[in-house]
Amino acid sequence: MSTPALADATDDLEARIAALESMIGELRGELQAVRAEQAATADTIERLPAAAPAPAATAAPAAAPANGFQVGDTRVSIGGFVDADYHVTDISDGEIAPNSIARDFYIPGAIPVGGSGDGGADGDFTAQGSRFFLTTETPTENGSVRGRIEMDFLGSPGGDERVSNSYNPRLRVAWLEHGHWRFGQDWSTFQNTSAIPESASFLVGSDGMIFVRQPQLRYTNGNWQLAIENPDTTVTPYGGGARINAGDGALPDVVVRYNHSGPRGNLSVAGLVRNLAYETPGMDASAMGWGVSASGRLNLGEGSDIRASLTYGEGVGRYIGLNAVNGAVVTAAGDLEAIPVLGGLAAWRQMLDEDRRINLGVSWLEADNDVTLTGMSATRSVRSAFANYMVDIAPRVTVGAELLFGEREIESGATGSLSRITFSTKYNF
Repeated sequence: MSTPALADATDDLEARIAALESMIGELRGELQAVRAEQAATADTIERLPAAAPAPAATAAPAAAPANGFQVGDTRVSIGGFVDADYHVTDISDGEIAPNSIARDFYIPGAIPVGGSGDGGADGDFTAQGSRFFLTTETPTENGSVRGRIEMDFLGSPGGDERVSNSYNPRLRVAWLEHGHWRFGQDWSTFQNTSAIPESASFLVGSDGMIFVRQPQLRYTNGNWQLAIENPDTTVTPYGGGARINAGDGALPDVVVRYNHSGPRGNLSVAGLVRNLAYETPGMDASAMGWGVSASGRLNLGEGSDIRASLTYGEGVGRYIGLNAVNGAVVTAAGDLEAIPVLGGLAAWRQMLDEDRRINLGVSWLEADNDVTLTGMSATRSVRSAFANYMVDIAPRVTVGAELLFGEREIESGATGSLSRITFSTKYNF
């Protein structure tokens, strides 16, 4: 590069450096001004009075439960289970009819006695025990109104096993509740449902068990319950014969019950008073019936427990043993006489681990019949024993196997027995 050109380049570089120095000077001045302004602002803030604490955040409304859905102000939830069972039943005397509900679960009063020899073993697949329920809750100014409807398909007509195995739904529960009051169909207040044993089939141990669902009006206050419930009298004709479902009498059955519960379990003591009534064109008879029952569950820890009940009374009838014994018998004079009964059950549930368990139990019912009125074919006693093994194979899915033996004895001393093996799969939703 020539000397004049080099000189020109040097002059140009010096000019640019001078311009940069000038810009840096300006930036320094601006930065100092900003710092001064920030310092003044900080000094002002320090002199301000302390700010009042921020008000607490207003609590957000409780989140709606994950299950169910909202319809207006009403929360609706659905649930139930799909239950598929296979029963193999062997009867010692005679046979239970193919479409009888006694083929689907244990009904002690339906065990044949004095039939024509061994009826052999019968197998039945069924899904009729599957259940569906719907619950509702609606808030009001005076408290929530709750409701429940529950249905299954047991004992329903409308189908057979030939082609489609179609069955009609049947009503189990339908009630509404507001405050202390419950109206509608529910488990009888005379019954403690927590004492029902776990079963692979629909029901075991029913011999000495209180087991009734019916329309009622119930008042609950703390540990006490008072209810008036549907009256219905079952009667044995004078001298014996087929059961009479009287359906007579205007006075409701009355139940008083006291409940106690705690970490070790629960205990209920209940009393029942009822008017047994039977009317025909030539007869208008009645008698008082009563009963007392104690039932509950004792927790043994880690899911194991003992469930038990004991009941005594006169005219208890249909409340116990699935009506294995009637409430009253007609006398020679055309009056009614209440039939005394004593029954109970005990069941042990033992957890083997968090998914596996066994259940063992016994149940019995004895009637003190006046055979001069009932005849010798009236049921004297029923009893049963059962054992099952249950496994939760997946969340909400349980499979089980169960062995049950039951026996019925009539006043003549004749007996009949039932043996049943059940395999079940249940999915709760």
